[in-house]
Amino acid sequence: MNSKVKIRKVKKEDLDFVYKAICELENEVLDVEVFEKIFNENISNPNNLYLIAENESEGAGFISFHTQNLLHHCGLVGEIQEFFIHQNYRGQGMGRLLINEIKDFADQNNLKSIEVTTNKRRVENVLIYENFGFNLSHNKFTIYK
Repeated sequence: MNSKVKIRKVKKEDLDFVYKAICELENEVLDVEVFEKIFNENISNPNNLYLIAENESEGAGFISFHTQNLLHHCGLVGEIQEFFIHQNYRGQGMGRLLINEIKDFADQNNLKSIEVTTNKRRVENVLIYENFGFNLSHNKFTIYK
């Protein structure tokens, strides 16, 4: 992997990269005004950790992590909400760097667990997350409105 990779917290100036990443991840064009409002709210929330992987000032990857105190865990739990590596950088260890930052954050903040959900249409993600040390332990049910 290129030694010039830098992991840092997302800033407001990263909106364009994150917007394009999420649109690609979801395979749809999202309302940019609504997206920007949610983005600014989420990156300013101290319970969230938003990170970007950069290669020589070019965005290469992004991860968002939300934490909350849950009764059934009797403590703080974190969930990866979005995780994206640009196709030009896949297979180069960027994802592992981002996941390791999340794991370090979880250790430093005594989180009970790190959770992630992936859409069933992204079959390859199950193997990716297992390679990162996650166990397939739950089912998630959703109602769309």
